[in-house]
Amino acid sequence: MFWPILVAAGLLCRAVFALACLTVMAASGWAGDTATSPSTSSIQAPAKTEASSASGNLVGHGGPVKAIAIDMARRIGLTGSFDYAMMAWDVAGDPPKEIQRFDENDGAVNAVAFVPNGRLALSAGDDGALTLWDLDDGRLLHRFNGHSAKVVDIAVSDDGAWAVTASWDRSARLWNLKDRKPGPVLNEHKGPVNAVAFSSDGKRVFTASYDGAIRLFAADSGEFVRPVFRHGWGINALKRLPGDQQLVFGALNGTTAVIDIESGDKVSELGTSERPILALAVTRQPGLIAVGGGDGRVRVFRIGDYEVLEEYQNPYGPAWGLAFAPGGTALYIAGLDDFVARWSITPRDPFEPINSPYPRRFQVSEGSDDPVDQGRLHFARKCSICHTLNQDGKNRAGPTLHGLFGRKIASLPGYPFSEALKKLDIVWTEETVARLFELGPENFTPGSKMPLQKMTDKSQRDALIAYLKTTGAAQLNGAAPARNKGTDK
Repeated sequence: MFWPILVAAGLLCRAVFALACLTVMAASGWAGDTATSPSTSSIQAPAKTEASSASGNLVGHGGPVKAIAIDMARRIGLTGSFDYAMMAWDVAGDPPKEIQRFDENDGAVNAVAFVPNGRLALSAGDDGALTLWDLDDGRLLHRFNGHSAKVVDIAVSDDGAWAVTASWDRSARLWNLKDRKPGPVLNEHKGPVNAVAFSSDGKRVFTASYDGAIRLFAADSGEFVRPVFRHGWGINALKRLPGDQQLVFGALNGTTAVIDIESGDKVSELGTSERPILALAVTRQPGLIAVGGGDGRVRVFRIGDYEVLEEYQNPYGPAWGLAFAPGGTALYIAGLDDFVARWSITPRDPFEPINSPYPRRFQVSEGSDDPVDQGRLHFARKCSICHTLNQDGKNRAGPTLHGLFGRKIASLPGYPFSEALKKLDIVWTEETVARLFELGPENFTPGSKMPLQKMTDKSQRDALIAYLKTTGAAQLNGAAPARNKGTDK
């Protein structure tokens, strides 16, 4: 009977940590216990230091990084970002090297995965599609369509024949990667499906949902076999442990637990967090589980006795994605910043002070009372995650706001605006920009992909407009320009 409450709570929490936290957490200035922030409102990029390049961080995205996967054997990494891009990395050396950038996604990339025994990779995200890529030349090989809402997780069978996706349309779907055809649809959950996993033989599929249930399906037919476990809160993350007998899950209430697949019994509870668990990673050698939450807390447990080996407060914000480095001696952490941080577990290595080629552009101090200075503050906190003011644009989720005033909505050349926006008769002026933030994009520009946000204070709207009119005066970073995609304006 309390299912509607669970759904509402689950959707709200996930929205906070998947979209709204881009502005809410940034606006609060939160960055973890060890973060540093500018002492003034200046948001000039700091110079790149040897420490930041030698740390093993993966730097190159133009927005928060939502997913990461590591191929241990080939020492290659994949990252997916809010900037609509997937990137491939050579992580064998220090510093790591960018191999390829995949720009033909039609939404924020929420999940990435390697296809075993080949040079293929998968990405999926807000556009609801599963996309198959050639890692050698960056070609888009196939786009699997079928979901009616965003995809948030991918799992691939050990033989590389099948993939399964988890979607907020309350279903999981199987996809035949060899024949490039859709497979069975898994439809037993009463809420958005957040996570999926295969058994080692590829014959069973496990799904986890906001309805608090973990369910088991037959991979060949999609037939529902039985419930595996029910938790009192929605489940965000799910991984199969080595040995094919246990699963580990992370939930909205901060619980992380290991369960027995056959009996459904809870084997061990790995402590609790004050915020939802958002990410899990598992490595067979040396047998470790990593857990990351919305509070930035990252913990590493030993499989078997489930002792905590290390714990750290991620200074870069929530841990949205985790992956072990080859050998299991380090951990990659994806989240609110434009890069993936590499944390050395053995020997333990503290995070360096935040100083990278990409400043934390959303974390600025109050500055002066000058309207333009205040507008710079509001831009940094509410707009800079998705947009830049550079004339040539860059790899961000949204189009450049350079020269915004006088521009018709959805008219910037080369940007994939939604069909709904193209039909609107809006020209960006001081008045229309003010109305956008007064009413919210969902009301003023229906069809926009902008996160739901408003500025109810007129003085704040006026300050933001005053700053936008100085287009090009103050840039937030100096990254190389690239094609814009994503948040519509």
